[in-house]
Amino acid sequence: MTGPVANATVGTRLAGCLLLLISATGVGVEELDPVEKQIVTAVEAGQQDAIALLAETVNIASATENHAGVRRVGDVYARELRALGFQTRWIELPAKLNRAGHLLAVHNGGNTRRILLIGHLDTVLEAEPFRRDGNRAYGSGSSDMKGGNAIIVAALRALKDVGALVDRNITVVFTGDEEDPGDPALESREALMQAGLQSDIALGFEGGVPGLAVIGRRGIAVWRLQVAGRQGHSSGIFREEMGDGAIFEASRILQRFHQELREPNLTYNPSLIVGGTNVTLDEGARQGSAEGKTNVIPRVVLVEGDLRYLSAEQYESARQRMSAIVEDSLPGTSSAMKISEEYPAMAPTQSNRQLLRVLDRASLDLGLGPIVAQDPAERGAGDISFVCNGRLACLDGLGAFGGKDHAPGEYVEIDTLAMLTKRTALLIHRLSR
Repeated sequence: MTGPVANATVGTRLAGCLLLLISATGVGVEELDPVEKQIVTAVEAGQQDAIALLAETVNIASATENHAGVRRVGDVYARELRALGFQTRWIELPAKLNRAGHLLAVHNGGNTRRILLIGHLDTVLEAEPFRRDGNRAYGSGSSDMKGGNAIIVAALRALKDVGALVDRNITVVFTGDEEDPGDPALESREALMQAGLQSDIALGFEGGVPGLAVIGRRGIAVWRLQVAGRQGHSSGIFREEMGDGAIFEASRILQRFHQELREPNLTYNPSLIVGGTNVTLDEGARQGSAEGKTNVIPRVVLVEGDLRYLSAEQYESARQRMSAIVEDSLPGTSSAMKISEEYPAMAPTQSNRQLLRVLDRASLDLGLGPIVAQDPAERGAGDISFVCNGRLACLDGLGAFGGKDHAPGEYVEIDTLAMLTKRTALLIHRLSR
């Protein structure tokens, strides 16, 4: 069975399984079964190896455009995952995308839930080496997201060490261009989406926030508005034969966007505008120019911006309303708008909320405190959104605690890695058994 009905059926079935798991685990008793206690001990024993792996990968420069560096980081994780019994392969992308590719690792077990773990290999900046200073470890990509990747590997290693990995169905996808996805994104994310189709649960390891996890992420679309007016002497503006000019028309459209589209979790930002008699706008360089005279009615305006939304339904509603506003032109003008989705939304579904409850229970049983949902407006788009189509239970923000992402001085709170790894290992163990 395929299509929305099948997806809803699978989602309902999975939600029921998660509810059974919640009921069977106990409520905040801070008690672990014998295997879970062994997992915790194994995580503690493996922390120096986890920190060494973090240092090794941080010291490999891997900005998105550094294809060789991204591949080298992928080779390190492939080495680690093969040692745990995973089959690994490198996913090459078409040359036109100009991206390094992705690492795919698969562990096939018995008839257990299929869990997808998501990270990424690339960074925004590079060349700041790994160094420790007290409770922090610094270096390019330490927080976003080589720290999260280290948590994945360390958690799987602990499960392996106590024999709790042998019959598990787990797939790991580390993308090579999360920070600057190849265009079109649906093509660059094909391998990730295929892995999602073969999974029941997806866990994302983007940077975490204490006490919070992500059950929803807003999607991103970009829009480009083109406004045309009748060029002529400025003394004729507003007359029937000349109309109102392109700049007044662009102003009308943006003002109505500002006044009429407001609702929770929806934002729309006009980021660049050029207008006048003659204009240029380079989409790739994100810059433009304009020329005009005070005695000439402006002929053209170009505007670019983004749109952020929490569900496919919200995106479609906003797209239709924006289009209607654009089409309601002032006299003597005409406008057209193109909207292109770049990242889908990760809607906060009931299955996601139930998955959060499992994480919360694991955290309480470890004595680490409760976990609640983070406001989706506080998170940007992420790779996990490409697989969270309502069929999977999805949870993100499980990665390292840190700061100064995408900036010099990026760091990870290294003394929290063991705690986060215990939580992750226990979550994977409980979800997959």
